Amino acid sequence: MAHPQSPMRRYTLEEYQALEEVSEQRHEFFEGEVYGMSGATPRHNLIAQNCAFALRQAVRGKGCRVFLEGVQLAVQAGHYHTYPDVMVTCDADDLAAERTMHHPVLIIEILSPSTADHDRSWKFNQYKQLSSLQHYLLVSQHTCLVEWFRREESGVWSFTPLGELTDTLKIPELDAMLRVQDIYDEIDITPMRAQPPAEL
Repeated sequence: MAHPQSPMRRYTLEEYQALEEVSEQRHEFFEGEVYGMSGATPRHNLIAQNCAFALRQAVRGKGCRVFLEGVQLAVQAGHYHTYPDVMVTCDADDLAAERTMHHPVLIIEILSPSTADHDRSWKFNQYKQLSSLQHYLLVSQHTCLVEWFRREESGVWSFTPLGELTDTLKIPELDAMLRVQDIYDEIDITPMRAQPPAEL
């Protein structure tokens, strides 16, 4: 999350939405504060496209939609609004919405050095409040690694790291499979190290 748009001012949700309608830059909204979101690298953009394309193919004809980072998500309506890199929703209200989604099944964030800790901790804790959310994926830009968080029937979130291009995620809620090699299609990606680097 970047610096507030105006440190001395708090915005209403209506003011924030009005700002988004005319601004060329996207902003997050958190409890009255508005934060400018930085642009993406070409690698980031390609990975997001790969994820969206693979998921779009997987859910075609199943009454679900895949959205890229330009579509807003109300994590807590009126309190926290943001723009996930990729999200999938099958909710009828979302499919009819003109602007803001509320009930995603899956969210993907593409990690960068400046956002990795934020996406893995604070943002994930916010996303957990979405009762619809079943899968949260964190995708590394520079190493072949997809961190897969999945909500189990007990409500506990399990964690599975996927570090091989041959790995596959099974997403029963979408009756779909997502292959790691599709996420990194046409990306020159570094394999995960078999062992940690030796100490200097």
